[in-house]
Amino acid sequence: MFSLNRNTLKFAAAGAVVALAALSTPASANEMVQNLGPVPAHQPILKTVGSKNVLAFFEPGNGQCNVQAVIWNVDEIETNPTRVQVSLYPGQSTSIDSSATESFKLQCGDHADSLAAIDGDQQFASK
Repeated sequence: MFSLNRNTLKFAAAGAVVALAALSTPASANEMVQNLGPVPAHQPILKTVGSKNVLAFFEPGNGQCNVQAVIWNVDEIETNPTRVQVSLYPGQSTSIDSSATESFKLQCGDHADSLAAIDGDQQFASK
């Protein structure tokens, strides 16, 4: 039997931190971590839709969610991204399409205090 000294415990703790970090990071640099919200103002929603990456956030103003989204091809980070701006009233949503068959919606929260990604009638995340 061996005794657990401080160095052994430090080594075990460091190994656990490294293992957890490895499990939480994407497999490659091109993979984007998904965040579907709901998020408060100025916090990003990140989503891959088909062959497109989408980064969206909102600023509150005049009782609305003033949404800004940036869309780019997954494989072409160096090309010019597309920027979209739209103002949504509380409960209102807008659709972001990657193709004719792949899309998702962004919905403004009940009091224009959050933004969430939804899929048709099903909400990915709720507040």
